[in-house]
Amino acid sequence: MSNSASGHNHAQAHHWETSAAPLLVVLGVLFAVVFCFVEWITYNNKMLAIVCAGIGTPLLLAGIAKWTAEALTQKPVMEGLTPIALPIFIVSEVFIFMGLFVSYWTMRLSAGPNWPPAGTPTDMNLVLPIIMTVILVASSFTYHIAEIKSEKNDMGGFRLWLFLSIVLGAIFLGCTAYEYTHLIHANFLPSTNAYSTAFYSITGFHASHVVVGLGSFLTVLIAALAGKTNKSLTFCVGLYWHFVDVVWFFVVSQVYYW
Repeated sequence: MSNSASGHNHAQAHHWETSAAPLLVVLGVLFAVVFCFVEWITYNNKMLAIVCAGIGTPLLLAGIAKWTAEALTQKPVMEGLTPIALPIFIVSEVFIFMGLFVSYWTMRLSAGPNWPPAGTPTDMNLVLPIIMTVILVASSFTYHIAEIKSEKNDMGGFRLWLFLSIVLGAIFLGCTAYEYTHLIHANFLPSTNAYSTAFYSITGFHASHVVVGLGSFLTVLIAALAGKTNKSLTFCVGLYWHFVDVVWFFVVSQVYYW
């Protein structure tokens, strides 16, 4: 009887964590990335691509904001899972990037001496990717300093170095927008040839991860300005950002210089 009552009490004490944030993020990625690229590249329907991006981007940002807000304000059912779960998520992201790189390598090696294909600008700016690399690496260092300040309970220093990381990430995205603008004016579009499709797919997918990282940074900064911090979230956001940084080295070396 006592065992039955104990089991009943245990069942009552147990509860599931529920959140709409993962669904919002998935729908955002589906519209902003998948549907947008399909409509633009496959069906050449720019208007519908813009509509998909307009639907997906707010959903993605709302999902990121809700997810990070929950991490700051809600106590998890089981402690210590987040630092373990995020690396598993990053591994899944690695496989997605690997799929893009393998597709690119297959096209590149199959083309042999006929690479890059016709339609590719002969004067592509190869200095800008180096500048972007320096900016992104610097942002990892500034965020690492912010983490150190957080561990020492120096909230002023944490907010300052986190803000600098956001500024550097925003500059990186600005460089991407600048590059895309000039390439599009040179009539180098995602549909121009095989290289352009791979170029915009890989660099665009990486840029989307930078956007996610910046959204997470902003949420942490807003919370920090209100005096709220979460060490697990601070660690996980930093780990994600360092992952984005490492992937960029592969993007630069393969897409720009090979």
